[in-house]
Amino acid sequence: MQGSRLRDKVALITGGGGGIGAATARVFCDEGAAVILVDANAQALANVADALLSRAPATSVHTFVADVANADQATEAVALAQSTFGRLDVLVNNAAMRNYSALADATPEEWQSMVSVNLVGTSNYCRAALPFLRRAESASIVNVSSCFAVIGRKGMGLYDATKAGMLAMTRTLAFEEAAHGVRANAICPGSTLTDFHVNRAQAAGKSVETLKTQRQDTSLIGRWASPEEVAWPILWLASDEASFITGATLMVDGGLSIM
Repeated sequence: MQGSRLRDKVALITGGGGGIGAATARVFCDEGAAVILVDANAQALANVADALLSRAPATSVHTFVADVANADQATEAVALAQSTFGRLDVLVNNAAMRNYSALADATPEEWQSMVSVNLVGTSNYCRAALPFLRRAESASIVNVSSCFAVIGRKGMGLYDATKAGMLAMTRTLAFEEAAHGVRANAICPGSTLTDFHVNRAQAAGKSVETLKTQRQDTSLIGRWASPEEVAWPILWLASDEASFITGATLMVDGGLSIM
């Protein structure tokens, strides 16, 4: 049964080829949205689109292959939404890359790669989308950051620094776009069992069942989140139910940030 929380709304989701992005597309479509999915992986995008259409043949879904670090492609992706649907109401900046270098060892090239996707990529899609979002009656930007943007750990300093930068960007967007009727919020997921983690574990010879036992101490709830458990809060922030919320950071981490 289809819901109506995003009925007649059009959403663009970066990093839509799997994980949290694909789950967000599913819940958005279930609630009546038309979606544009952006990802650098053409096959992954096709797989997600096929799965969405198999679940609900009337789903409105289009895909666009792009590197979010490419500003021209961001403009083209937003233009696709406008030419196909005549509007854009929701932008979800979910695309991200990872790096496992210690800060003492990270090269300028590694920093540049991370910043170009996680920060500049987010900026590219905000800049391209905002002229259209400002025309919408109730527009929303949801930036997908990380719980490690606000707590410390070792081994992923470049990733965590760029995710912290996303939170600052979100707050500034909220200030700058309030006059235009565009809300901007961020979510900070904790350990989420996406295809990325599953594939990485299997490549290391680890079973999914073993993988599931390895995050019991990284949340108060004692387990991984499913991608849908992150997508539902994104849906809420994107919807008119969150119409009085902007500039917020929502922790979706099972309590990790207070441990």
